[in-house]
Amino acid sequence: MKKYLVQFKPFLIFVSIFFLTYIVLTMLYKFYLNSYEINDIDGISLFVGKNVESLLKIFDYNIIIQKSSQNPWLEIILNNLFLARLIEGCNAVSVMILFVSFVTAFSGKPKKTILFILFGVVSIYILNVLRIALLVVLLYNFPENNKLVHDIIFPLVIYGYVFLLWIFWINRFSKYAK
Repeated sequence: MKKYLVQFKPFLIFVSIFFLTYIVLTMLYKFYLNSYEINDIDGISLFVGKNVESLLKIFDYNIIIQKSSQNPWLEIILNNLFLARLIEGCNAVSVMILFVSFVTAFSGKPKKTILFILFGVVSIYILNVLRIALLVVLLYNFPENNKLVHDIIFPLVIYGYVFLLWIFWINRFSKYAK
């Protein structure tokens, strides 16, 4: 048994750090969400909605993203047509938690790890805002492709980006890179 523990020590350390980080960040996020009333929208999701609305207004879209009067989501209205809901799960925080957990488990030098985590979280946020804005435009112009765009293409984009960040991190900065 001891032989296997020594042999698999790096893997066990990685898994332990990953899950510990993931659980702690998920619990902190859950506490954050629980600080809001049942029908309230969390601040991060509101901020994402405002950024999507601002971005589309730059391109002269007649867009309104507003809180639902009775539900905990934002309503997305383009050219006076209700298109979609922006719910808490659309804010990409769960993706950011997954990203941070992985980078932490494959940590490198503390300064580089922190800087890469900051870069990754900010770039994931920006990509997510772009993703939602593009999704709104595509839903308006091609409503028949809703399932394909929302359920397949856009998750591939955001998770593919995170995967590329992980590969870059492991090969360039992780203590396992050598």
